[in-house]
Amino acid sequence: MKILACNSNLPLAESIADHLNLPLTRAAVKRFSDQEIWCEIQENVRGEDVFVIQSTSFPANDNLMELLVMLDTLRRGSARRITAVMPYFGYARQDRKSGPRTPISAKLVANLITVAGADRVLTMDLHADQIQGFFDIPLDNLFASPVLTSDIRAKFEGQKLVIVSPDVGGVARARSVAKRLDAELAIIDKRRPKAGISEVMHVIGDVKDAACILVDDIVDSAGTLCNAATALMERGASSVAAYVSHGVLSGPAVERITNSPMSEVVTTDSIKASDAVRACSKIRQLPVAPLMAEAIRRISEEKSVSVLFD
Repeated sequence: MKILACNSNLPLAESIADHLNLPLTRAAVKRFSDQEIWCEIQENVRGEDVFVIQSTSFPANDNLMELLVMLDTLRRGSARRITAVMPYFGYARQDRKSGPRTPISAKLVANLITVAGADRVLTMDLHADQIQGFFDIPLDNLFASPVLTSDIRAKFEGQKLVIVSPDVGGVARARSVAKRLDAELAIIDKRRPKAGISEVMHVIGDVKDAACILVDDIVDSAGTLCNAATALMERGASSVAAYVSHGVLSGPAVERITNSPMSEVVTTDSIKASDAVRACSKIRQLPVAPLMAEAIRRISEEKSVSVLFD
């Protein structure tokens, strides 16, 4: 098999390749003066099982287009099978019509990836499970929870733990983590007056004198997490930390986290950290290269991937 990296998260791609003891396939990705994308694969890929690693994070449209062009290049280069490895699947939050005359962009992106030439997709912690049904090709959705729970267990051993879902939609995810850690579960009841703004209404569950762990799949502007952390501390929590699969961390996110009562926000490295994120003492990334590499190996060898969910 061959591992090919686009430009959204080269450190993660290099780490995955190292775990597989394979070199990254040589390729050139260039832009014309008007930012039109052009690429060339500089090795023979005819008949190969090729894995293209690209998170569609910021700049989302550029990274998505880069992935699509690379998939088309591989298809025209006669690769035997092409797998789009997307540690972070952008546009996943647009998984339904949120109002009249609004798009379902996650479905559109699924169609684009399929038409461009992908034979299957490997991703991690989709924002909504139903996105798997948007694809007419096989999709493997890995879970970051084993990586996150191992770190929680090591850092909070012996403390009274409460796993907190920052909204009702994330209860299943938080319950899964709480079950792994044999911890209690609490839920934040929030209202979102408009996109990007959330208000905490109630905290459901007993959090007094507990180390609270907020669990979510995406932290973007961090407003939800910071508001939730404040509400938990006001209700007697001894400390609040957050464990999130994908650290989008856009806009005022870093400033909000720095000024929040949270002791730490831990994400995976599915999205490359910006300079501001790396400089923030309250933000830490956990590596997912071993998990992604093992999934790639199993797909290539036609072995079960489901064992990685445990």
